[in-house]
Amino acid sequence: MTGAPWEFSNADRDRRCTVTFRADAAAKPGLPAAAGAAGMRLDLERSCTEVFPFLRDVVAWTLADNDFLRFVDARGRPLLEFSEVEHGLYEAPKQGEGILFLQPVAVVERPAPSPNDLAGTWTVKRSGRPLCSVTLATTPIGDGFALRLANGCDAAITRFAPTAWAIDRGELVLNGARNQVWRFEETEPKTWQRVPASNDPIQMVRP
Repeated sequence: MTGAPWEFSNADRDRRCTVTFRADAAAKPGLPAAAGAAGMRLDLERSCTEVFPFLRDVVAWTLADNDFLRFVDARGRPLLEFSEVEHGLYEAPKQGEGILFLQPVAVVERPAPSPNDLAGTWTVKRSGRPLCSVTLATTPIGDGFALRLANGCDAAITRFAPTAWAIDRGELVLNGARNQVWRFEETEPKTWQRVPASNDPIQMVRP
């Protein structure tokens, strides 16, 4: 986690700043780092304490095996406790603030995928059960690209009958019969989930 900047934000990301985790000890006020360290040093962007005033009391971070990632004050008391909800994505509840998030800046600012990045064969699944094998081609068709379904697809896919795909604002879009549209967002590498989310999620997964 150390070295590269991380984005600290609220759920809407209309308030955010960057923090950097360091591997050296953070000292308590008036003591050298080697004596009375509260945890590891945490560097906050100058705007952090303006956007999130409660961060003024944060001086360090701690992370033990199978434990929370904590922001702590000079006495080592936890002010925020983050749990990892996805690889590289941490969240922490705070009264009056809702849910706060930490994620690497490199991930947040990752450029949208290109058609060549997504071209190839994918498996469409519902709640983990395979429904169909789909090939995304780079052959232009209308405002997008051609799409081919394998034989033996589930009825949910054949009724939708997608024939084209495109990338729109970072989302993967499948265009089906009767002007139907399915939109997917990337949830982890090689996995895209249909949005809005549901209790019976449909995903596109690349082997």
